[in-house]
Amino acid sequence: MSFDDVAAQAYDGFMGRYSRPLAEVFVEFARFPETGRALDVGCGTGALTEVLARRFGQTEVAAADPSPGFVAATAARFPWADVRHGSAEELPFDDDLFDATLAELVFHFMTDAAAGAREMVRVTRPGGVVAACVWDLENARGPYSPFLRAVEEVTGRQPPPPRPGTSRGDLVGLLTEAGCRDVVEGELTVEVEHPDFDEWWHPHTLGIGSTSGQLAGLDEATVASVRERAHELVGDGPIRISATAWAARGIAP
Repeated sequence: MSFDDVAAQAYDGFMGRYSRPLAEVFVEFARFPETGRALDVGCGTGALTEVLARRFGQTEVAAADPSPGFVAATAARFPWADVRHGSAEELPFDDDLFDATLAELVFHFMTDAAAGAREMVRVTRPGGVVAACVWDLENARGPYSPFLRAVEEVTGRQPPPPRPGTSRGDLVGLLTEAGCRDVVEGELTVEVEHPDFDEWWHPHTLGIGSTSGQLAGLDEATVASVRERAHELVGDGPIRISATAWAARGIAP
């Protein structure tokens, strides 16, 4: 899935509010070495990049993303970081360069998740940490699950088909097949508060990420019905949305 036409500000409004707190618990789960260099794979607008910089130091962080707009936004936010344009399947970095390589909310957007996992291992030094996390869509525990439920109930449209990393064991299998040892799995949960329904609803109308296309082609009356059903599901506000991601951590061979 491409984010080439998605404005950084729009993405932050849609997913940034969840990816930022998720990055904090993800870093705790990953259990890094004390020192070294870290890479943020599929950095988006830099939620994880910021946490890695606090952990390793500003000059010890690199990031990559296939969206030119996201690369520009992250480079502007963190001018001291080594931010490059490139996909997870072909990371623009040399072998054995990083002590920790992480991918937050990326694997389900990769064209070839197995290749992405192999690339993460390739650029990680032997004994370094390789880790990833993706929303648990298998059990409808993503932050946008109430929206997808409303769409399905009103229109009959099914949620997006399963993608790599969104089910229990997916990430463990990918890291293991890529050569990692001592791979472990965990669940990471965050809670985000929205002040009212309108603030919660608007980002879902932007057609970004995993909800893209869900309202496409619907007439105004049907969209209004989806909105009404979503309102019934989440309430007036403040709206507290709990979201859970699968996570996996391994050691590079």
